[in-house]
Amino acid sequence: MSLPVAVILAGGQATRMGGGDKGLRMVAGQPLLTHVLARLAPQVGRIALNANGDPARFAAYDLPVIADSLPDWPGPLAGVLAGMDWAASQGAQAVVSVAADTPFFPRNLVARLQAAAGPSGLSLAATREGDKLWRHPTFGLWPVALRDDLRAALQSGLRKVVLWTDRHGAGTAEFPSAPVDPFFNINTPEDIAVAERLAGQA
Repeated sequence: MSLPVAVILAGGQATRMGGGDKGLRMVAGQPLLTHVLARLAPQVGRIALNANGDPARFAAYDLPVIADSLPDWPGPLAGVLAGMDWAASQGAQAVVSVAADTPFFPRNLVARLQAAAGPSGLSLAATREGDKLWRHPTFGLWPVALRDDLRAALQSGLRKVVLWTDRHGAGTAEFPSAPVDPFFNINTPEDIAVAERLAGQA
């Protein structure tokens, strides 16, 4: 399979961090975005960054910065939609999404998402804890052919990602949650301290 393009979702408001860009917070001596790019770049072709506001603050990364196409912060699916629209403009058939606040995601994420794709070409990452399967909908493979359906769903008020992905028969790429949860994400200042400890293990 050819390498898909990818979008890093960094459009959230980071309210639990006191605002600002989580992707620019430092962990183990580097911004979170640098950690994310180090894992993502070997797995994909072109990469865009989904973020709102002045794109100049990300100039050091030399990435296209795409804003949400829908108003009022409708959540991560709006970033996914922006990534799907951008991917379509690049002539790509699908886009992989990853979150800017999750620095330890799997180094084989993209290949596993592609292998797990459902009939529509859609798949989400997941981890299992006992009998419970936790899906991580900011980590997915999104066929651009579904972007108008997603846009209509968001405009009608949909906010829960898995309601839409279940409707389209998304596959599931399951990853182990130990020894380090690969989808540990940073929401609070305390989480940064945890990530500092995990950085050498992941």
